[in-house]
Amino acid sequence: MTPLALDRYFPSRERAFQVARIGTACLFLAHAVVRIVNNTIPQFALFMGSQGFPQPTLVVWAITVMEVTAALCLVVRFQATIACAALALIAVGGIVLIHRKLGWFVGEHGTGGSEFSVALLLLLFLIAADDLAARAPPRA
Repeated sequence: MTPLALDRYFPSRERAFQVARIGTACLFLAHAVVRIVNNTIPQFALFMGSQGFPQPTLVVWAITVMEVTAALCLVVRFQATIACAALALIAVGGIVLIHRKLGWFVGEHGTGGSEFSVALLLLLFLIAADDLAARAPPRA
């Protein structure tokens, strides 16, 4: 027992990773769903076309479908490591194409910088590491 007995206020390791996994999935899922609902795929496709991507509408739909599929895989913990890798590619792509030009900070000290994407990448790394650890054979 810790001196202040703080452990009773914190979730177990398993529950903490579950919250991180599902919460991260919801962030990516919301991003994709809002893109569909608000019909911003055409604007995103125009941007991707300006960056030299061939068939930009197809690329944006592929990104959107990957975000939805990978997020749902995280929620149900199916192929979570692969889902994390797919979402990490999207996050890195966002940093390279958009956020790095806008600096580090997302808000308050900047507009649209990389910090949120880096935080997502850290979460994806932890979720993938937890998934790999859960699937590893027990140590002798």
